Amino acid sequence: MGKTVVIIGNGDFPKKEFPKYIIGSADIIICCDGAFLTYLRHKDDPFLMGRMPDVVIGDMDSTSKSLRKKYADIMVHVEEQDYNDQTKAFKYALENIDDIETVHFIGATGKREDHTIGNIALLMEYMRMFPLEEKGINIDMISDYSSILPITDTCTIDVGDGRAVSIISPDSTLRIQSEGLVWKTDDVVFDNWWKATLNKSCQDRIGLKFNHKSLAVVILN
Repeated sequence: MGKTVVIIGNGDFPKKEFPKYIIGSADIIICCDGAFLTYLRHKDDPFLMGRMPDVVIGDMDSTSKSLRKKYADIMVHVEEQDYNDQTKAFKYALENIDDIETVHFIGATGKREDHTIGNIALLMEYMRMFPLEEKGINIDMISDYSSILPITDTCTIDVGDGRAVSIISPDSTLRIQSEGLVWKTDDVVFDNWWKATLNKSCQDRIGLKFNHKSLAVVILN
């Protein structure tokens, strides 16, 4: 079994049990620096059991000097501004942690709509930026409200009958034939993000057939 890594962003810290369980059971916890103070406020939650992050990463503009000094052993200062802290954390994980099997992004949504949209778009972009499929690394984004899965080609997904399902892609040339959804997506043109949202599964497993490899996310609520 490979390692599970959780990357915590500065969006909404989870209140529900499932995402908190994901954090507490991870092999490695990486905090974006803007989320560190929030994490400290929640670390004594029964699911986290006082556990500290293994790494706090970012440009440190959101972390006080006193916290940087107190927790210097876990601080990773990255000055470059080409990527946001979520991407810095993900790049750090890929470059420094062996045998990763799964990376969960938590706290990537909420508070600011621009950050939420950007982080969901980055979840798709990571599939193009990094050889995740070659390495067998799975990634997703989890919140109190949804699980977001990036996909790049034909696949089947176990979702459960009656699950709210949305599909988003930035590729207007992509066509996705669907099985197991109430409203088929076969004729959807993905020229705007809303085009295949607010669907619903009508069986436990859905099938999505791409006309070519591309980028998309499936949002399960």
